[in-house]
Amino acid sequence: MESSETLRNKCAACYKQFNKLEHLVEHMKISYHSGHEPMCGVCKKHCRSFESLREHLIGPLPKQECKNIFSFRGCRFCLMILETPNARRIHQERCQFSSVNAGLTTRMAALGVRDKAMIDYTSSRSPKVVALSCKMVGGGSDGSLDLCARVCITDESDNVVFHTYVKPSMPVTNYRYEKTGIRPENLRDAMPLKHAQRKIQEFLCNGEPMWKIRPRGGKGRILVGHGLDHDLDRLQLEYPSSMIRDTAKYPPLMKTSKLSNSLKYLTQAYLGYDVHVGIQDPYEDCVATMRLYTRMRYQKHKIEAYPLAADAHNRSNQVAWRQNEFERMSPDEMLSISRSDYCCWCLDSLA
Repeated sequence: MESSETLRNKCAACYKQFNKLEHLVEHMKISYHSGHEPMCGVCKKHCRSFESLREHLIGPLPKQECKNIFSFRGCRFCLMILETPNARRIHQERCQFSSVNAGLTTRMAALGVRDKAMIDYTSSRSPKVVALSCKMVGGGSDGSLDLCARVCITDESDNVVFHTYVKPSMPVTNYRYEKTGIRPENLRDAMPLKHAQRKIQEFLCNGEPMWKIRPRGGKGRILVGHGLDHDLDRLQLEYPSSMIRDTAKYPPLMKTSKLSNSLKYLTQAYLGYDVHVGIQDPYEDCVATMRLYTRMRYQKHKIEAYPLAADAHNRSNQVAWRQNEFERMSPDEMLSISRSDYCCWCLDSLA
């Protein structure tokens, strides 16, 4: 049985216990706990990432009570706890996605169909959120320099918005065919890099100047991808970070060590199918990253007027609070005023 003093010094989010109340106060100031963190559906413990939550439920040293309930009623993809084992079965059938391609033959046969070098800017159904992926060939004397040779953009319904081979601005010394499926003839009459860059930039900005693009209320499109810094760099393209949703950098999808998970792992663990089997298709990557994004975006979290720790309202309150005022609060009260240090993608659904 926990003493009242222990409960007094126990974090209401992650359940860490502290010898002194001031240590709990310091923990709450730097932990940025909030309702946007992944949370155990059994004991309600907050975790910094879904990887951490997965360890809590089914890792080498799980919480036994939570593990037992999860084994009967937990979804292994979204880690939600359902009311009954039958409800879990029905939910998990919907939660698991099927692969976008069925083998190398289908994938290669579809390439010609997917070639779409024109973008329709005038459509009234023009997408607000798009996914982008590039495939690289090698340049330089040893073929280790990444050169963009193929790019694909899709919408939220897995439709191809733009797809083309790209002719690099320097000679290709390694086509990396085993992974890319790209041959010299694919690039012989391909779209020049500068041309592709301009078309993509215009499409993403959607008629707005770069300096005016903002996350809400603007015309610019939200850009989804995995490792987008590298893709945009190889395309020699700039885009505001506030409009980028990168599955390699999103805290809830990262490892407990704050390192990135691979797209292959994320797709297998959270969507339930395999990617990067044989030749890699940028369309396949676009679909996977968009599915991960929409799964994160449609999480139901508490709606707050000022959801981020960086919001001016929260910053001014933190400065005003003195140590002794914090120490008069209960752990639950401390949690109620704590805010996230990252922009949860669920906020996109409110835009």
